[in-house]
Amino acid sequence: MQNNNSPLVEVKSLKKYFPTGGGVFGAGGDTVKAVDDVSFSIRRGETFGLVGESGCGKSTTGRCILRLIEPTAGEVNFEGQDLLALEARALRHMRREMQIIFQDPYASLNPRMQVGEIIAEPLVIHRVGTGRERKGRVGELLELVGLKPEHAARYPHEFSGGQRQRIGIARALALNPRFIVCDEPVSALDVSVQAQVVNLLQDLQERLGLTYLFISHGLSVVEHISTRVGIMYLGKLVEVAPSVAIFRNPLHPYTRALLSAIPVPDPDLRRERLPLVGEIPTAIEPPSGCRFRTRCPLAEAQCAEVEPPLVEIEKDHFVACHLVGKVTSDQ
Repeated sequence: MQNNNSPLVEVKSLKKYFPTGGGVFGAGGDTVKAVDDVSFSIRRGETFGLVGESGCGKSTTGRCILRLIEPTAGEVNFEGQDLLALEARALRHMRREMQIIFQDPYASLNPRMQVGEIIAEPLVIHRVGTGRERKGRVGELLELVGLKPEHAARYPHEFSGGQRQRIGIARALALNPRFIVCDEPVSALDVSVQAQVVNLLQDLQERLGLTYLFISHGLSVVEHISTRVGIMYLGKLVEVAPSVAIFRNPLHPYTRALLSAIPVPDPDLRRERLPLVGEIPTAIEPPSGCRFRTRCPLAEAQCAEVEPPLVEIEKDHFVACHLVGKVTSDQ
């Protein structure tokens, strides 16, 4: 029997660099270090939340894990098997175990295909079942996500945004995967609908034993759904900890600044804001040492000279900061 605490997915020193071009035929251009030496693990049955500002590399990380984008370097293990070493045929077979829910339910569904065809497409590609069996499976999946089997004959434009995302979830579940990358699956939806979709994802996780990588910039949603959380800044992980620890005892200055920006629903309560100052750097020429130092209110000379490693400060609480002691003493 597999240990539920053992990692299902292990990411080791993952890198993804994009050449920007610039010279003749694209030669001599700069390099965008979108993901730069990122390591973490995802345990069976948990939801690992990956959080950061737009452009920090979190979506690129998720797509590299699935090899929708080929990584520049690193290792991605699924149950101990290196996905980056798999050739096309073996990778195609492994894709049954790993799926993705995309951010935009308007753009991720083919408007020219009926909903039944969209959901059945993974079954057709992987040659699973007969035509009748696929039709039955589509009906099951639609009911599983809160829709009706007769919706299979409709087109995406006939549904609301929340319903379209349910269709996207049904498609991701078609092959009975064990691991799903949720790439900002609720950010394009109304707030009231977001809660419904998040509750659906949690219900499906419990019923089907799913493991999630939940990518988002919405901290309130991440707090609600995640078991553990990784905070990402400019291609690097700066803090990784259980969700409770991140939201009750953040140790990295960037994490504290993000949490201070969460709106408080009570007009009589005020949260102390920790505004970030300084220029926002780019992933083409990231700052030396700590990448957050140009915006950090605590930065010292050593922060510009030495890149802080991600180290365990407390049990299961990892932080990349030279000044973590000062952060905790200032709280």
